[in-house]
Amino acid sequence: MTYTWEKVSKFNFTDIIYEMRPGVAKITINRPKAFNAFTSNTMKELVEALEEAVNDDYIGVVVLTGAGNKAFCTGGDAKEAEAGYSSEMFRHTPKVHALIREMPKPVIAAVNGFAIGGGQVLQQICDLSIASETAQLGQAGPMVGSYDAAFGAAYLTRVVGEKKAREIWYLCRRYTAKEALEMGLVNAVVPPGNLEEEVDKWCDEILSKSPGAIRSLKAAFGSMSAEIRGLEILAFDGLWRYYATDEAKYYKESFWEKKKADPLKYRKKELFPGVYDS
Repeated sequence: MTYTWEKVSKFNFTDIIYEMRPGVAKITINRPKAFNAFTSNTMKELVEALEEAVNDDYIGVVVLTGAGNKAFCTGGDAKEAEAGYSSEMFRHTPKVHALIREMPKPVIAAVNGFAIGGGQVLQQICDLSIASETAQLGQAGPMVGSYDAAFGAAYLTRVVGEKKAREIWYLCRRYTAKEALEMGLVNAVVPPGNLEEEVDKWCDEILSKSPGAIRSLKAAFGSMSAEIRGLEILAFDGLWRYYATDEAKYYKESFWEKKKADPLKYRKKELFPGVYDS
């Protein structure tokens, strides 16, 4: 069935679009020129939109996606802060994660392109993920002087297994939608032109089930990773301190200036006197 999406007029969002159709709310990160990278304002608006979906009893499923066909989300916009996330972004991001994980309704990620860094974390923590065949997923943190030790890493081990999670973070490779499906990082892969139709199909299947049962199941699933919320606060505090280091700044600048980072620059050469001397 084809549905008509109605934009919710009471919001005056600049970075996202909030739309509804019977039983479903769709939240679209609307920054396609920036590959849907999020700013602190984007995350602030996401909090507001997700809270709206939580409190609307008419909504049974939430869809999270990105505008255009090039990117779902590519993480934090590096132009906003000197290194990594801004302080305001740190305040809103844990709230976004918590709302996705804890709202009593399934959240489906429609992955329509690049899901990199913080964008990969967003799709990963959704209840379900459906990806276009053109999607690419992966992490970039250690390559750009950043990391996510909480939902990004600790929870990833529960999604794909510890060995694969370590590979994803240590090597910063990109994975095709097919590879993501094989490792359990997404639930289904469809041709680009079928993504919206497939997501609608999954939404309708969920809506046909008992909302009380779905709500209880989500709470049960969430209880198995609830401790990561506390870890996230500690991890983000450590990440904020890390961003202030010369090391973090060096890797970020190397990435954006397309310079190969010196693999030994921040390793303790004094432990091996003479070995690395040219």
